[in-house]
Amino acid sequence: MQEQKMMHTAIARERTILKNVYLWMTAGLALSGLVAWLVAGSPALLRAMVGNPLSFLILVIAQFSLVFYLTARLDRMSASSAIGAFLAYAALNGAMLSTIFIVYTQALIARAFFTTALMFAGMSLYAMTTTRDLHRFGTYLVMGLWGLIIASVLNMLFRSSGLDFLISIAGVVIFLGLTAWDTQKIVAMNHAYGDSDDYTLVTRLSIIGALTLYLDFINLFLFILRIFGRSERR
Repeated sequence: MQEQKMMHTAIARERTILKNVYLWMTAGLALSGLVAWLVAGSPALLRAMVGNPLSFLILVIAQFSLVFYLTARLDRMSASSAIGAFLAYAALNGAMLSTIFIVYTQALIARAFFTTALMFAGMSLYAMTTTRDLHRFGTYLVMGLWGLIIASVLNMLFRSSGLDFLISIAGVVIFLGLTAWDTQKIVAMNHAYGDSDDYTLVTRLSIIGALTLYLDFINLFLFILRIFGRSERR
């Protein structure tokens, strides 16, 4: 009877967490999009950010500091603090993303976004419905991610168009894999907490899950945007 109760609690909590994860991820994406659009629509703000290296550097440092703070201290934060930190990160990231409006047309950005949404939804649905354990692919995906970072840094020096295209293709593949892997990881985190139904715990798990999938979505979107932008310039 006790085991059945624990299982029922875990299943109910899993549904709540997954629902909250996608709601908070959507809220984060919406906030980022709004901030990006507002900054891009203000030449003064855009000049202050892009034209001033110090301002841009402060934004980058604040962005990385906030995401590291969230991941390192989330298990000790209150529900409201976790939500606030996540939304603050999404807003900062939106300010950074405003620069894509300088490089790409709004029509291309919209096409890349909806393509990303369809691919992301497909991988998330696959991860939640498949009986295959994707956790064993995690090591390879992380190794691929580090390889992607190193190749991107090297290409900043060589500026090879061909290598940039290969990096973009690899980025799409890796972040699609990470989307599926992270989705299953959220489910696994839920199972690790037994029959606890603490509200703060549910919120924390929801926010860390939302942040993880938000980052997967944003990176997938940027790589798809690069591919679409390349094809349009041809």
